[in-house]
Amino acid sequence: MGLAILTLPTLLVSFDVFAILLALPQLSSDLGASSTQQLWIMDIYGFMVGGFLVTMGTLGDRIGRRRLLLIGAVVFGLASLLAAFSTTPEMLIAARTLLGISGATLAPSTLALISNMFRDPKQMGTAIGIWAGSFSIGAIIGPIAGGALLNHFWWGSVFLIGVPVMILLLILGPTLLPEYKAPDAGRLDLPSVALSLAAVLPFIYGLKEAARQGPEPLPLTALITGILIAILFVRRQKTLKDPLLDLTLFGDASFSTALVSMLFYSMLTGTTMLFLTQYFQAVDGMTPLAAGLGLLPGMAGSIAGITLAPVLARRIRPAYLIAGGLAVVVVGFVLLFQADAASGTAWLIAGWALNGIGGGPLVSLGTNLVVGSAPPEKAGSAASLSQTSNEFGYGLGIAVVGTLGTAVYRHEMAGALPAGLPAGVADAARESVAGAVAAGRALPEGLAARVLGPAAEAFTTGMHTVVALTAVLLSGLAVLVARVLRHVPPLGGAAHTVPTGPESGDGDGDGPGNGPGDGTDARAEPAAVTASGG
Repeated sequence: MGLAILTLPTLLVSFDVFAILLALPQLSSDLGASSTQQLWIMDIYGFMVGGFLVTMGTLGDRIGRRRLLLIGAVVFGLASLLAAFSTTPEMLIAARTLLGISGATLAPSTLALISNMFRDPKQMGTAIGIWAGSFSIGAIIGPIAGGALLNHFWWGSVFLIGVPVMILLLILGPTLLPEYKAPDAGRLDLPSVALSLAAVLPFIYGLKEAARQGPEPLPLTALITGILIAILFVRRQKTLKDPLLDLTLFGDASFSTALVSMLFYSMLTGTTMLFLTQYFQAVDGMTPLAAGLGLLPGMAGSIAGITLAPVLARRIRPAYLIAGGLAVVVVGFVLLFQADAASGTAWLIAGWALNGIGGGPLVSLGTNLVVGSAPPEKAGSAASLSQTSNEFGYGLGIAVVGTLGTAVYRHEMAGALPAGLPAGVADAARESVAGAVAAGRALPEGLAARVLGPAAEAFTTGMHTVVALTAVLLSGLAVLVARVLRHVPPLGGAAHTVPTGPESGDGDGDGPGNGPGDGTDARAEPAAVTASGG
């Protein structure tokens, strides 16, 4: 029952992303939001989540993971009400800011609590698989429920979904969820918090703007600023007795390999999903809702892969499951490569479904390895890094791989347009496939076909470039995982002991915990359980 409660806020996070996409046109019209304000309404949530994840993960270890989760639930619920009844763009941006800050408490707190509630490595692996699968369930429900709400109610209704979820969490959480607070955690270093925000926020902003504008001075300055401050942050952590981010976690090969693998997977496949949705709408002419439904087989495959992987990992080494899953993803990308402007969407839907199935083991077992490789008192910090890698991965993918696909499109379009087009139409068509579609609506039918045909071919070539590069890099990643993690036994395959002593208990320094239901679950020493993710 406690696990069911913990899946609700994680499901809500991915639901929120899809719901705001559907609601944006309506709320922009009602509030009179400018194009810049629309971007901030969309992006500020991700900025705040990415910026505060590390801080919130460590804060939960210090003040109590259940306590932080419940505080976050209160703020998230109130911010949802504020967003739903916003009367100006500025009010909605402020509400989205609060949603992002409180949302940063949800994933690390819920994942860290799972590591306390399930001491058995097999159960813990299955629980993390269910937890990770809830993100995909939210992605499935988001466009369907969001679309249904927007068909019958005003745009603010999509934000109200979060209110009853948070009320349920606040009612049942204190009873069903154990508390855990790391013993002798030390004080939160506020300068480190400031440095982490000053590093992450400009970096994410620079990535997003570089993807939109290209290598302009402002995005590049933001990226460089974020990197320089990150160096200062790392140097400070090395000098602190109780750092905000424990850099020694990266010395564990299982932890580092799983973290980097998830970052690259998010980077590559997230970019491909963006290209697929553009193909569905700009090349195949699907509505936004139909394009979202076209991704559902992939989401369903992801749920299957994520939830089955921990069960299979009881008999098969995680390295081989993850590497085999990535091989299935590569096969899916080979299918994606078969699609062209005349073939329709069947290849794309099938290929994306294989990606969902094959990526499941990396998502669930990789998360399990990241959290399980950390000592119990650092589980919140490790959980936050798992989610941060996803945030950075997606942003890096759009900025780097996505930019490559866009560059190929523009190169292909350079000499492909018919002569005599108005300058504005030609420029829009060369800029992006969406611009070509918009420009084509203002042209006579015959001339529009001569613009849209080359645009569809050019976009497909750009997508093929992204797909081919992704397949090659994921093949290399599969080999890396199989080699580096081959020592990791199946879940539950290593010797597990429950430590005793003052550092192994329930976070109050009085020794080991008394049972699985009181929040005092102690786990095996990291050296004994790292390999199994327990």
